[in-house]
Amino acid sequence: MTERTEPIVRAEADTVWMGPLPPLAEGGLPRPRIGIAGISIESSTFSPHISGDEAFTIREGAELLGYYPFLDEGRELREAAEWVPIHHGRSLPGGAVAPETYGRMKDAIVRGIRAAMAEGGPFDGFFFDIHGAMSVAGMQDAEGDLATAVRAELGDDALVSTSMDLHGNVSEVLRDALDLLTCYRMAPHEDWMNTKERAVWNLLARLRGAHGSDPLRRRPYKAWVPVPVLLPGEKTSTRLEPARGIYAQVPDVEARDGVVDAAIWVGYAWADEPRNMAIAMVTGDDRELIAREAERLARQYWDARADFVFVGPTATLGEALDRALAPDAARPYLISDSGDNPTAGGAGDVSWTLGELLVREDLAEPGRLVVHASVFDPAAVAQAEAAGVGATVTLEVGGRVDPGPRGPVTITGEVFSITGGDPEAGTQVVIRAGSVHAIVTERRKPFHHLDDFRMLGIDPEAADVVIVKIGYLEPELYDLSADWTLALTPGGVDQDLLRLGHHRLAPGVYPFDTSGAPAFEAHVSRRGEGITA
Repeated sequence: MTERTEPIVRAEADTVWMGPLPPLAEGGLPRPRIGIAGISIESSTFSPHISGDEAFTIREGAELLGYYPFLDEGRELREAAEWVPIHHGRSLPGGAVAPETYGRMKDAIVRGIRAAMAEGGPFDGFFFDIHGAMSVAGMQDAEGDLATAVRAELGDDALVSTSMDLHGNVSEVLRDALDLLTCYRMAPHEDWMNTKERAVWNLLARLRGAHGSDPLRRRPYKAWVPVPVLLPGEKTSTRLEPARGIYAQVPDVEARDGVVDAAIWVGYAWADEPRNMAIAMVTGDDRELIAREAERLARQYWDARADFVFVGPTATLGEALDRALAPDAARPYLISDSGDNPTAGGAGDVSWTLGELLVREDLAEPGRLVVHASVFDPAAVAQAEAAGVGATVTLEVGGRVDPGPRGPVTITGEVFSITGGDPEAGTQVVIRAGSVHAIVTERRKPFHHLDDFRMLGIDPEAADVVIVKIGYLEPELYDLSADWTLALTPGGVDQDLLRLGHHRLAPGVYPFDTSGAPAFEAHVSRRGEGITA
């Protein structure tokens, strides 16, 4: 049985994370004008999937403002500013973004800022809501490009605060374009909305302070330290040491006098760009303190680089299935099909694992409930839907977007269920072949919640084995599992990073280059002053 550890802290999306704002100081801005915009996606450059217009949910105006529960009517943060929600695109992780799709969203943000300023005057502040691991085909450092464009339109005086995923990347360009940066402190990301609230709280606190009317003094200093380590999220979960202990120190650093925020970015392992590595950053007004603390956090992360381990027991898929199907195995047994995890950027249609299930003799007959979630294939879904529930079908499934590990797989079985109307997946079908219940979806969809299975007529709590395209288990799956294994399967987010073929990373990045000996000297700056230490 896998030993369990609990997260450092559990957080809910609607929690008031930061407490009340500080009182308005003399000289502070009583109701600053603040814009909101950004693009959020995690993009694997090793996946052939291309994220086009269809991948993004676009929010503008009242819909964008309503996306943030801490900005609901009546909440203190809502009333503390004049909010101008402009344009935001959010997507499930996937492959690189199509250049024309990125261009349209970037133009909408820039034009929206320009129009809002023409109508209502300059912005005092701006909430720049991004992920940090967006790759655009043919570009390098897409978030740096977007931040530079936003800053050029806003001008120098606006204070810009960003919230990011801890799997994002902070390049020099991104760092220099922004004033306040923070990221998640939990993996899995149970604090994702709380982090956005913290970014907004920090922004308002600076604008309300005594220096709020001084565009230079309202900006904190930023101590930025690159850490040449690039590891997958499944090795850096805050459920386990050493990440657990390192991240536990981040709030303590933030609480010190002279500090505004502290953060550690793990970086995104499945994109091949020089910016991809870990970063420690502390922001505040005490330049010596923030430099010292950023360097200390960076050294701790570097010193622990060889101690990071996978969040659960790992094995090949065959070994994982042998464990799961053993007579004494705990039920339900969960297996992470990690190489094609769509929430890390996998294409979602890799058929390799499904093919392995279908050739196992011990799964050829009914008698067990073995669930595989999932492969997306609209043509296979349409064929099963036309045949109807109860029909026997032969389908060619998956391997069309990412045929690398294995092309389409042939499955012959009964149409167990057909479910339409899912906002992410579209129509979903379950094909039962022996003991295997293969979920095939019209569009890419992650399976993180028990209701994702129940709506298809599958009771995950009654299953013998549940195989999900995921890395570390999200909370509901983690609680469901009586035991589990992370299977090291192939795909665009392969956990074996060394076999992916990175060739554009910065020199000395571990584990690709083990010769690095970083100096860990903080780059300390604030906009308008340049490098100060």
